[in-house]
Amino acid sequence: MVADPLADWRLAGEPFYQPAGNEIAAFEAARSARLPVLLKGPTGCGKTRFVEHMAWRLKLPLVTIACHEDLTAGDLAGRWLLDAEGTRWMDGPLALAARHGALCYLDELLEARADTTVLLHPLADTRRVLPLERHGELLQAHPDFQLVVSYNPGYQGLHKGFKPSTRQRFVALGFDYPDPSIEAAIVAREGGVDDALAQRLVQLALRTRRLRDQGLEEGASTRMLVHAALLVRAGLPPQAAALQAMADPLSDDPELLAVLHALVRASF
Repeated sequence: MVADPLADWRLAGEPFYQPAGNEIAAFEAARSARLPVLLKGPTGCGKTRFVEHMAWRLKLPLVTIACHEDLTAGDLAGRWLLDAEGTRWMDGPLALAARHGALCYLDELLEARADTTVLLHPLADTRRVLPLERHGELLQAHPDFQLVVSYNPGYQGLHKGFKPSTRQRFVALGFDYPDPSIEAAIVAREGGVDDALAQRLVQLALRTRRLRDQGLEEGASTRMLVHAALLVRAGLPPQAAALQAMADPLSDDPELLAVLHALVRASF
């Protein structure tokens, strides 16, 4: 019996995701049209959880790659390995997903090197192929293969940004923090706290997000609110939990930290 090459990438259960609009239908349409998807939005707003939910919904294994500045095209495509029997080729995660039909998610693609982005071009257009030059193979993507990438537009600088040749190969879905009522419901469910506390955490987050005009890179994310709720559930008082999970991780600037601490004290 042949082992399942994607066994480690299959989801055991349904990841919870609360839709904020028509993003599920939009993704399913892109999937039906065999189009790669670009997700853009701030950190911690639910992009990764959305991808996990869609992989489960579509019954696809999910190969996730956290992009970083040292990630090379070879890391994604694969390499030759030397063992006791000689040399053998090992697919990288992108090649593995393309060969066997998984959803491949490249998280924060702008953090990767330029040669990594270029590697995606033939996979992200009508060719749907991955050139494995070191292996001497032109890999035709499996019919079930789905490419999804994400990035945070707020982190774009003069040296970071997608070229039109990359951007125009994708259809895009924009994400943002949910409406307060939806966000509070997510925090209550994921953090295991009551609605009243979840709503107070969301209101605190809204106040931190207004500080972007005062030098804060980003306000508290939905993920941070869930972390605060989990700390409360673990026994911390709400004020201490909010300081630890929301205020202190946001900045090292003494003046901004003082403002954040004041917001927490005013909220709890």
